[in-house]
Amino acid sequence: MRTSRVGEVMTPEVIRAYRETPFKDAAGLLARHRISGLPVVDADDKVLGVLSGTDLVCRQPARARRARAAAAGARAVTAGQLMSTPAITVHPEQHVPEAARVMERHRIGRLPVVDEEDRLIGIATRRDLLRVFLRTDEEIRREIVDEVLTSALCLPPRSAVVSVRNGTATLEGRVERRSDIPVAVRLSWRVDGVVGVLSGLTYRVDDTRPSGKRPSRRTAHDLLPER
Repeated sequence: MRTSRVGEVMTPEVIRAYRETPFKDAAGLLARHRISGLPVVDADDKVLGVLSGTDLVCRQPARARRARAAAAGARAVTAGQLMSTPAITVHPEQHVPEAARVMERHRIGRLPVVDEEDRLIGIATRRDLLRVFLRTDEEIRREIVDEVLTSALCLPPRSAVVSVRNGTATLEGRVERRSDIPVAVRLSWRVDGVVGVLSGLTYRVDDTRPSGKRPSRRTAHDLLPER
């Protein structure tokens, strides 16, 4: 089983602004490159924040008024004054589904990709991430059966049934050990194209309690996020 990582789908050439970039120059970058936002970096390429078209439209007039009130002849409003902070970033080794959930949670369309020292090395857009999710439900179902249930968990054929609808996988059937259930859910989340996992799995042996075996019962793992 292989899950795509952010570094494999990101765009390495990044249009960026600096803290001192004037408002008009930043607006020109957005318009000229037809992008919705750009990271703001310092001299070492460390990401300080993100500047979007919304930031320019909504924040510039207020900042400009304060600047004029503070001192006549003050320098032009800059990207550093208008950017949103802290920047929401991802690392290249993170899995694409995880990055997509970060994007959805923060309601943003672009994620700066940074190295271990927080230096900008790429940008991941919603379009970049969506390429991974353009898989059919049957392709996803087959990979969960082959790579998760059969290869990783060594389950006998037909002991569990997988169905996928619009990227949401449903796992049903009975596994040998109770501890297998969260593993099956977690590994299914890592399959490219999966947007949700519902578990209706039961177990034969409860190996999570020292007291021994207990009767099979259904466990709740609905929409359990990857850990």
